[in-house]
Amino acid sequence: MSTIIKGIYRDGKVELAEAPTNVPEETRVIVTFLDDTSVDLQSRGIDEAQASDLRTRLATFSDEWESPEMKVYDNYDAKKTSR
Repeated sequence: MSTIIKGIYRDGKVELAEAPTNVPEETRVIVTFLDDTSVDLQSRGIDEAQASDLRTRLATFSDEWESPEMKVYDNYDAKKTSR
């Protein structure tokens, strides 16, 4: 099972936003550096309440979306045009 905790890279170290629970010492980790590309929801007409509602409704799709079977849809448009 995976545990996801946000953090920030600063001065050569990763600082976690919160302490992990139920994770034994010396557990292996993978660190992924994310592009700092946030979406300005207000410019798209979405307020905080609407964004919260969307996150809640879309969370139900997370497990299915991240399943290995969904990899077939990665780069779907490029694969479709190459046929």
